[in-house]
Amino acid sequence: MAPVATADSTTAATNGPAKPVKAPAAATLFNPFYSPDVSGDANDGDYQFAKYKPHWPDVKWEPLGEIEVTDRGQFADPEKKSLFSAASSVQHLTPAIGTEISGIDLRQLTDQQKDELALLVAERGVVFFRDQEIDIRQQLDLARHFGPLHKHATTPVPREPGLEEVHVVYNDGSRRPDPSAFSKLELWHSDVSYELQPPSATSLKVITGPPYGGDTLWSSGYALYSSFSPGFQKYLEGLTAVHSAVAQADGARAAGHTVRREPVETVHPVVRVHPVTGWKSIYVNPGFTRRIVGVPKAESDAILELLFRQIAENPDFQVRFRWQPNSIAIWDNRIVTHSATFDFWPHTRHALRATPHGERPLSVEEYEKKTGKVAKDRQLELWQQQGLPLPNLDSTVSRGYTD
Repeated sequence: MAPVATADSTTAATNGPAKPVKAPAAATLFNPFYSPDVSGDANDGDYQFAKYKPHWPDVKWEPLGEIEVTDRGQFADPEKKSLFSAASSVQHLTPAIGTEISGIDLRQLTDQQKDELALLVAERGVVFFRDQEIDIRQQLDLARHFGPLHKHATTPVPREPGLEEVHVVYNDGSRRPDPSAFSKLELWHSDVSYELQPPSATSLKVITGPPYGGDTLWSSGYALYSSFSPGFQKYLEGLTAVHSAVAQADGARAAGHTVRREPVETVHPVVRVHPVTGWKSIYVNPGFTRRIVGVPKAESDAILELLFRQIAENPDFQVRFRWQPNSIAIWDNRIVTHSATFDFWPHTRHALRATPHGERPLSVEEYEKKTGKVAKDRQLELWQQQGLPLPNLDSTVSRGYTD
């Protein structure tokens, strides 16, 4: 009987010495979410925005400490009369999430209008504007109104000096997505949720975009929380989860880049409360949340799988935005997750992000103890404000929906 070869064995030939049999080397795959591409650029010399293309500075920064943050939404007129009166239209895109405003120049906002915008973003999750001539330094100034700006430890900044607070999003014809390296579910995330004080009202402006494709989707943490039974909501409110920067730092090192600040892992509540709306939101994401603390691994895996799949797959929680050059989105990273479509290769998609810090996430218990207020379910509160009956969750009657 002939010997059987395995990857770590040798085979003896009948007429010669044993020869080692080596398994083929596995290709190294890097998830682009964690590992920036280092290939050449397809359009540089004559590119209008070459000064904003990706650059990875070889610098080191100190660890982040606690930062004082004041949420500007608390100073806003609840009816947002100043902001809305300046707009030619205000269109809610879905019941759960997303509003598009027309007729406003973000460069001209007063402080009162900025406060009202902060409140609107807190309520609607993400707000969209088109045809905005605001430049990156003006975008940073607007973001500073909402909080101190975050500097990313691993992702690129623009080539132009003095813009280390800008996060560059860039893909062109030299960066072909490899679907074997990642699943679409993994790309859903809330920006840098591993930080002690993750971001609040974050803005992204597309400066170059494909003729179609490259859309971004957002999913509401408010709506996800509201979708569960009261018993499961209560259970989730008592949990915490680990958010990790390690994979992102490892990816940067694998790509040959300096990790400018050492990676951290931070424990946050699974359900956090927005400090202005007082609404409860699920706060986990596939990109950075690694495990539930204090429960068996099987239980942690099952909970996160459920939450991740609802974030990525339930269209009732989502809004999808088709970008055009000079479109800008402002979203509240505390209450939404998002993901982009990688369907536009070989076209260029180039965007600039400004990212203010928010407060340290507060659990329901912490929020209620700190403020003396009762944290609320967004959907139930809206139904009550509209005088609508609350759902009877004890009913055994099947209520289907067909389209």
